[in-house]
Amino acid sequence: MALLEVKNLEVYYGVICALKGISFEVNRGEIVTLIGANGAGKTTTMQSVVGLIPKRGGQVLYNGKEITHTPCHKIVRLGMTQVPEGRRIFQELTVYENLLMGAYSVKDSSGFKNDIEAVYTRFPRLAERRNQIAGTLSGGEQQMLAMGRALMSHPDLLMLDEPSMGLSPLLVDQVFEIIKDINRDGTTILLVEQNAGKSLAISDRAYVLENGRIVLSGTGKELSESEMVRKAYLGG
Repeated sequence: MALLEVKNLEVYYGVICALKGISFEVNRGEIVTLIGANGAGKTTTMQSVVGLIPKRGGQVLYNGKEITHTPCHKIVRLGMTQVPEGRRIFQELTVYENLLMGAYSVKDSSGFKNDIEAVYTRFPRLAERRNQIAGTLSGGEQQMLAMGRALMSHPDLLMLDEPSMGLSPLLVDQVFEIIKDINRDGTTILLVEQNAGKSLAISDRAYVLENGRIVLSGTGKELSESEMVRKAYLGG
């Protein structure tokens, strides 16, 4: 059974149809990527799945339970957490305080100290800057903080929206290695990325969005070898 199932999802912005009946699924333990050009509907898909924007039609099921109209804060408690595009950290809080905010939905706080230490182990730079104001961090450090904050809620499904945006090539490589490590540790990943080459290389499966529709799907390897994908997204 799929961990996440999206069926015939429709989303409108006023009279404009942004998502035109898309369907996809994410199985437990996978890395699944949505790729597409700007405006294709990738971020809209992710935001509608987690309840941040309303749906006109379709269904979203998580772990077999319908969550189509479930509020966002309740979806987090079910085990689905998003790292939004642009990181959206709390700029005026410290690194530690940002991580604390990530654990707000965890009912049992007894393991909080261990959770913090686990994040610091995965992201040693955050440990070094635990008392630093988050808004003064570099772009790469802010991305690490956004991911660490999300992990504090113990997600079964981690949704990452453009995690490599604005980062240097060296940091992009580092972020993708971190994503693979998080997945190896048992967290399922749904990834939205414009860096198609990097994302397909680590993905079990992927879907291509164009103008609010899914036009192609397959394994990461299959899509990386697809002539259409290579011409449109891989530079050749």
